[in-house]
Order: sequence, then C-alpha cells, then structure tokens
Amino acid sequence: MAEIVNLRRARKARDRATAEAQAAQNRIEFGRTKAERTLTEAEKTLAKRRLEGHRLTDDPDGKDKA
Repeated sequence: MAEIVNLRRARKARDRATAEAQAAQNRIEFGRTKAERTLTEAEKTLAKRRLEGHRLTDDPDGKDKA
C-alpha cells in the first residue's frame, strides 16, 4: 500500500527548500565585505580607464568630425 503524504507538509517543505536555496544564492551574491566591494569597484574603474585610453578618437560619441 502507498504511503500517505500530507500535502500541506510537503508543500511547506518544498517552499522551505526553495527559500533556503535562494538565501544561499543571496549570501554568495551579496555577502561580501566592504573591502571586497571596494576592490571590485576599483578593478572595474581601472579596466574602464584602460579601455578608454585605447580609443583612437577623442570624441566621446565615437563619431569623427571629418
């Protein structure tokens, strides 16, 4: 004979598992120290400045005035 399953408990268990998975993802994504965030921002700024430094034109729109 089949095991009797309480659907309310099964639904709540599924929802808890989903919420825990989302919490784990948020800890990975947002759980960084201020120093780590600052370092990442500095690296992004440096990369952007290097890219801008390699432009062939000085026009910010990217259009030549010829």
